[in-house]
Amino acid sequence: MVQDFSSNSPRSRSKTAPSDAPVAGVGRTLPHSLEAEEYLLSCCLIDGPDVISRCLEARIKTESFYDPKHGIVYDKLVDLYNRQTPIDISVVAEELKTSRQLDQIGGYAFLAQVSSRIPTTAQASYFIEKVREQALLREIIRSATGAVEDCYAFTGGIDEFVDQIETKIFGVTQNRVSESAKQMREPTREAMNVITKMMMKKGELTGVSSGFKDLDSLMYGFQKQEMIILAARPSMGKTSLALNFAEAAALPKKGPPAGVLIFSLEMGAAQLALRMLCSRARVNMKLLRDGLLSKNGEEQNRLLEAADDFSKAPIYIDDSSSISIMQLRAKARRIHSRQPLGFVMVDYLQLMSPTDPRVPREQQVAEASRGLKALAKELDVPVLVLSQLNRSSEKDNRTPKLSDLRESGSIEQDADVVLMLARPKDADEKFQVAADSAELIVAKQRNGPVGELRLTFLRDITRFENFHQ
Repeated sequence: MVQDFSSNSPRSRSKTAPSDAPVAGVGRTLPHSLEAEEYLLSCCLIDGPDVISRCLEARIKTESFYDPKHGIVYDKLVDLYNRQTPIDISVVAEELKTSRQLDQIGGYAFLAQVSSRIPTTAQASYFIEKVREQALLREIIRSATGAVEDCYAFTGGIDEFVDQIETKIFGVTQNRVSESAKQMREPTREAMNVITKMMMKKGELTGVSSGFKDLDSLMYGFQKQEMIILAARPSMGKTSLALNFAEAAALPKKGPPAGVLIFSLEMGAAQLALRMLCSRARVNMKLLRDGLLSKNGEEQNRLLEAADDFSKAPIYIDDSSSISIMQLRAKARRIHSRQPLGFVMVDYLQLMSPTDPRVPREQQVAEASRGLKALAKELDVPVLVLSQLNRSSEKDNRTPKLSDLRESGSIEQDADVVLMLARPKDADEKFQVAADSAELIVAKQRNGPVGELRLTFLRDITRFENFHQ
């Protein structure tokens, strides 16, 4: 058993550790770095939105701080960040005073000491990693110590016991988000603002344009706080269509551009940019790869013009191949704090890493789906999520339906809009890739009608356009 030392024991104390610090082993203090914690808090006070979003992305929690005083300050900083309140030492002090925690941390003098620890945020990443590293070591020690105690108390059922031990040591905890209820007056005011805009625009778009007139006339654009699912079988052109949506949002024909964030879990950023360039410039990508395009020709001029357009467009691409819903949301928050976003795209849902790989696959997908819907509400933007369909519609040679969404029924429940890209009914049965036209089925729309529309697909440039007879 681990020997328990009292706080009065000289061997249980560190020169820099708080008096009530826990100990591990014989006279050993748990791993920590009070200096790194103070430096990190100082960085948060210098540039709150950026550094705090990076902390959340790295899963820094209140419990990640060894000194309880540091944890209290960090918790208050995160609270101010979530409320989008400007972060300043005087604001933090006033908030701590209101919650009766200012004296608990050592008063304004302690905050002043922390804020003056470092003059710049240049090394913020290092301190984030240092705090995370020490917190992880402490967590491992606690889990391992508990496992030792459980081994001594073992009574039978070795397989189940080993599984429990693995859960304790390698388990990943989820952040809990608490939302306060709003008095009806505030939502009513927001709803009336939306109604006023609708009446003023008289049938015009109220959201982000898709770039397709038939779809916009049915949905009035992609609306804020909505999660839109775009589902199709492989090689049907759903990534191409989604990129067309993103291009229309960032480079609209009229109106201000919307900030676009693309999470590409399947394709690299350079590959994605190449597709978008060729699509906008209307250049055959195969001829380009084969080197058959003439230098200083019309195609090159169009590519240069498209490159200039995209270089000025507020488009951000994250091509992380392995990303969980928590990491995705943290990255989106961070970018949103720098450049307000108007459209988020995720390609695609089934490739996201699970928070806990031990739970059933359906639960993993359901968790990601709920998280993406929460992200749409949090950032107040439409979130377009690509998803795979199962093979049922292909086998039965029929139009896809909601039940064909792969791996989880929660996708259709969480989604506000479900779009399904399908081959035309008159296409050849042997057809495996996108034809010259495609059917876009609005299978679900929470706040509007459903229906079907047709799009023209230009295979040479992998681009969808309004349907032309």
